[in-house]
Amino acid sequence: MTSSPNNVLISAMEVTKGFPLPHGMLQQLAGKPRPVVHALNGVTFQLHRGETLGIVGESGCGKSTLARCLVRLLDCDEGRIWYDGQDIAMLQGNARRDFNRRVQMIFQDPYSSLNPRMKVGEIIGEALSVHKMRPRSEIPARIAELLELVRLPQDSVNRYPHEFSGGQRQRIGIARALAVEPEVLVADELVSALDVSVQAQVVNLLLQLQERLGLTVVFVAHDLRLVRHISHRVAVMYLGKIVEIGPTEELFSAPRHPYTRALLDAAPELDPSRRSRTVAARGELPSPINPPAGCLFHTRCPHAFDRCSTERPVLTERGETHRAACHLTDFGLPAGAPTAISEANSI
Repeated sequence: MTSSPNNVLISAMEVTKGFPLPHGMLQQLAGKPRPVVHALNGVTFQLHRGETLGIVGESGCGKSTLARCLVRLLDCDEGRIWYDGQDIAMLQGNARRDFNRRVQMIFQDPYSSLNPRMKVGEIIGEALSVHKMRPRSEIPARIAELLELVRLPQDSVNRYPHEFSGGQRQRIGIARALAVEPEVLVADELVSALDVSVQAQVVNLLLQLQERLGLTVVFVAHDLRLVRHISHRVAVMYLGKIVEIGPTEELFSAPRHPYTRALLDAAPELDPSRRSRTVAARGELPSPINPPAGCLFHTRCPHAFDRCSTERPVLTERGETHRAACHLTDFGLPAGAPTAISEANSI
């Protein structure tokens, strides 16, 4: 996948997003600031046309918040997101409508993302009508095409969502998103609510649709196996910030951030001889209401040193297309390579 500047479709720069919590009377009288959940803490990345970018991390790391900011269901507090060279926060009128059509989201829960009072034909037809994708007379034929595209029977048109399984409902959601002929699909935990046997079918369908339609995909998930299977590149999030991003196989085989290594070590391994006995990450995930100073991961990192607790690292090059936010510039290099840990501890 080429990464030339002309190939960048979506670009995020230092995006932050917080959610204020209720402020009690006693807190107000005491002059305490209103508590805020810091969901995103300066997210920066680029999405290239035609690629699949996997976004992984623990629950609560901000993956879904980032997905909603990308489709502008949520507005950023600070920072900017550009789509095809345009700041999405500035889009209004027809430009905003065009953006909403070109960047579509598929939601996690197939049971609540579809209107239970509408038949499948009405659900898909509504998207076609609102965005004026087809003349009214051509809408039934287009609905039939979309159902065939996601491999649902034609009699689905006159059935309600509750008559379908979870996997079939996600196919309906995909058909609804494809109805407006988008360029980008943002899939937020697309298969996490499905049985394992169904997950592979839906993911493989998405891969085939991407190749056939030339889609660009943001695939948000916590299952590392799925992300490795579907993604060209992977971004690893921790406490609202991307700490590592790079080509999938490179990131999985040679992670350059201690948290990425922790995620990989924590993943289930069927072969007992390959299971790691080392402690991947100590302690509990810090509160997003009061994130630690310095490196967000330093309170759990087995390699942390003094600088980590005072200075927040930025994403820096770890190869031609691989970046990590870690003060240990040589973390993840093969054994025997010069180490920065001893140098860092002497600073």
